[in-house]
Amino acid sequence: MTILPPEPDLVALRVVLARLRNEREWTFDELANRSGLARRTLIDLEHGRTTGTVTTWHALAHAFDVPIERLLGSLCHDHTPPGSPVA
Repeated sequence: MTILPPEPDLVALRVVLARLRNEREWTFDELANRSGLARRTLIDLEHGRTTGTVTTWHALAHAFDVPIERLLGSLCHDHTPPGSPVA
């Protein structure tokens, strides 16, 4: 029997991206300049039209100066991540 992992919480990932951008009061243009990513890519990420690549999220983590776990950890927002202690 195959046990499938839970679905990642892509909405939570988008919320973290929007929150970090808004906390800094950065426009999409400002984040594009800081991350090296295209403005259109950032808009599509934040609006859920694309999920991006690991390279994309790595660039965003550096632009925001946060550990990549702060971004990607939100994918497990609605379930216990693998390797977490069971309560």
